[in-house]
Amino acid sequence: MEREEVLFGVLGPVTAENRSGPIALKGPRHRAVLARLIVARRRVVPVARLVADLWTDSPPPGAVGAVQTFVAALRRALEPDRPPRAPARLLVTEGPGYALRAAPDGVDAWRFETAVGEAAELPPARALPRLDEALELWRGPAYADFAHEEWVRGERARLAELRLRSVERRADAQLSLGLAAEAVPDLDAHLADHPWREDAWRLLALALYRTDRQGDALAVLRRARSTLVEQLGVDPGPGLRRLEADILAQDPALGATAGQAGRAGQAGPTETAARLWTRATAAYDRTVAAGARARLETTVGLLRDLAVTGGGGLTAVREHRMAAVAAAEEFGDPVLTGRVIGAFDVPAIWTRGDDPELARQIVAAAERTLAALPPPDVSGGPEMSGVVSRTSHADGTYDAVRCRLLATVAVETRGSHSSRGPQAARQAEAIARRLDDPALLAFALNGAFMQSFTRAGLAPHRAEIGAELVALGARHGLVTYEVLGHLISLQAYGALGDFRSADAHATAADRLAARHELPLVGVFTRWYGALRLAASGDLAGAGPAYESAAADLPDAGMPGLTHGLLPLALLSLHLADGPRVPARDAVDPAADWGPYRPWITPLDALASGDRPAARTALRALPDPPRDLLYEACCCLEATAALELGDRAVLTRVRDRLLPASAELAGAGSGLLTLGPVSRYLTAITAALRD
Repeated sequence: MEREEVLFGVLGPVTAENRSGPIALKGPRHRAVLARLIVARRRVVPVARLVADLWTDSPPPGAVGAVQTFVAALRRALEPDRPPRAPARLLVTEGPGYALRAAPDGVDAWRFETAVGEAAELPPARALPRLDEALELWRGPAYADFAHEEWVRGERARLAELRLRSVERRADAQLSLGLAAEAVPDLDAHLADHPWREDAWRLLALALYRTDRQGDALAVLRRARSTLVEQLGVDPGPGLRRLEADILAQDPALGATAGQAGRAGQAGPTETAARLWTRATAAYDRTVAAGARARLETTVGLLRDLAVTGGGGLTAVREHRMAAVAAAEEFGDPVLTGRVIGAFDVPAIWTRGDDPELARQIVAAAERTLAALPPPDVSGGPEMSGVVSRTSHADGTYDAVRCRLLATVAVETRGSHSSRGPQAARQAEAIARRLDDPALLAFALNGAFMQSFTRAGLAPHRAEIGAELVALGARHGLVTYEVLGHLISLQAYGALGDFRSADAHATAADRLAARHELPLVGVFTRWYGALRLAASGDLAGAGPAYESAAADLPDAGMPGLTHGLLPLALLSLHLADGPRVPARDAVDPAADWGPYRPWITPLDALASGDRPAARTALRALPDPPRDLLYEACCCLEATAALELGDRAVLTRVRDRLLPASAELAGAGSGLLTLGPVSRYLTAITAALRD
């Protein structure tokens, strides 16, 4: 028997309906159970969680039975034709709780999100009707019946933000299609309810200007300035300031739309963009004083954008980044300095730094700036040290700056054995979650990822970070962090041997990179392609694939990734079946082994037959760096120790590797693998037993 289609509504009061019409839901507790299950998005909600959410004070003695009664009543309402004792197909019992298996398009909020996501990929002429359809689904505030319930607060806020962005995207599409007059009334109404939306002010002013209402456009920008200063205590951002300058200068670019330019047979998008860049930078030079703080912050924004354009951009950024920080410190304003340091929130995927000395200087500047900020009111234990409990505007500003500085420390101390990096990562994440700032949280999660190598076997934790970054980036338009989430997920699932999932994330990362011009993503996905061949057993194909991928590295601008990687990858093919001493031709002593040479030296000596030198080199090995190849270095150490029968080293390496027993050594890098960690552990156990 096919399940009868049931449609659920949460964009307003919670409703349900089938082909016959609205379904009568009983009391508020029944609707609360249904809403709570919809919030879970087809996942199981334990009965204990339902009880805690429905009775926030103290559950009555019969709370569990009451929940079971509510569920039974909902099942009868949702599946009235289900035979007695037949299993439910919609509201199911699973494990410790219940799940609502609604169809992917069975909830209006889900249809809304799908439509908005599709509109983002469409040209304006097709995006506009799709956005109209999406916005028409709203009947009132999301989950309107449960506005004060804690369990729905995050979902309500997320959907509300997505709706506001959709209204603004719709107006942007109208402007692109030459429908400026039609956009004005909707933007006016939008801003009446949401006066803090800077992009909406920009769109309204631009729409007025394009309808020959220059004076009204300037008045709107003045009103925006007054509103933002009085209500939020902040000045308008660079977008509004640039628009005001361009309107005063009557810049011709403000009157052109993509549709109008095409109809007039004007220059193509490349020339138009080039001219716009020239005009905008000229207007900026005219209107912003040479020594203004705004120039410094704008410069850092340009450096951040430059960092994702390719290898040359990354190299240029390293030359100028510390100079920008030093310039900020000259102002003697720790908030400004913190913004400049923390504005370089370029997603980082490789855990070995490209310039250790620059990283040391950046961390030192960040620590100085943290010390110069007003001390926070600390709440909680040591895990929450630095989290501020005050809520005034000034304190919120300090919180955001403090969060970015801590995240910077976490990112720039990658691979270190110091406890400062993990501590800073925890503090930054705690602050970002409390402030509920998506961009801050994305940066903080990058820091958490960089510090997730304190021991072996943490691939599942990194998979969670990757999943959250993908969702966060997709919801809030943080494209580079969405890509980062896919690359982290690729690495984590590769470590766990789940290549089907890793493949899907590689494809998604490549698709986003092509759409948003992020060429460095291909460096990682091409290396992953070679790893994929090696993991599937195609060692003959993996070797040339690694050499081809390595050809891109000199231009990638990432020396922390480059040095020693190709020789290590080729050596990994020799060890794909488990620990064995490499043949002489597998360890080329003249190759650029980079930072991996200490772990190669014992194997090189063994391949040459010099066991005393191998034993000396083995005993001199340091603890491997806390990075994506930690398990791989441990397995190289184990290979030499097994050949030499060094029980002390074998015991040490076994203890390090045990938490990663279910992983593929090195595959968490997304670059190479030495095979299953379990093979090394089995060999170590056998050697220690003898």
